[in-house]
Amino acid sequence: MTAVREHPLPADPVDRVPAQPGTGARDLSGLLPRIARGDERAFGVLYEAVAGPVLGLAHRVLRDRAQAEEVAQEVLLEVWRTAARYRPDRGGVLTWVLTITHRRAVDRVRSAQASADRDRRAAAASPAPVFDEVAEAVERRIDRDRVRRCLGALTELQRQSLALAYYGGYSQSQIAAMLGAPLGTVKTRMRDGLTRMRDSLAVHD
Repeated sequence: MTAVREHPLPADPVDRVPAQPGTGARDLSGLLPRIARGDERAFGVLYEAVAGPVLGLAHRVLRDRAQAEEVAQEVLLEVWRTAARYRPDRGGVLTWVLTITHRRAVDRVRSAQASADRDRRAAAASPAPVFDEVAEAVERRIDRDRVRRCLGALTELQRQSLALAYYGGYSQSQIAAMLGAPLGTVKTRMRDGLTRMRDSLAVHD
């Protein structure tokens, strides 16, 4: 597959936003069916829109340029291969791609940490750390599921804005540019979305 290799990653990924501020994440959804059919031109358009945010997010999580580039290439290859799995009702394209990026970057961090800690865990030969790790993993999964359900109850703009802020670490002004929405609207929707999520999570506590 040459589509990913033919598009070089941006030289400076940190805090980059797409070159066309008016292009919202929703506008990209029409590219996914074409990409699923192997349309490399459609993939090139999507690549230009998401490569910067993808590499920027990977770099923020990993703090290492080389590893961030590897993760970014893996993410873009996954997008090419799994475009048919995208569901517009579950969020915008950029949110979907950044979610994949965050998951892969965190997996890379955890894999490196696990490798570094393997000898210590083996030497300790105690079941307690294993139990603690499992308990923490279960708790994190429950929290993620609760947050995912809360996000599902928000509007599309609220969901995209909060996902970009949480996963990508983007400022409100950058999010407004990326989604092609007025800054005041983004601020209001994010505030309202956070209030709804806070109330929803409080109900489940």
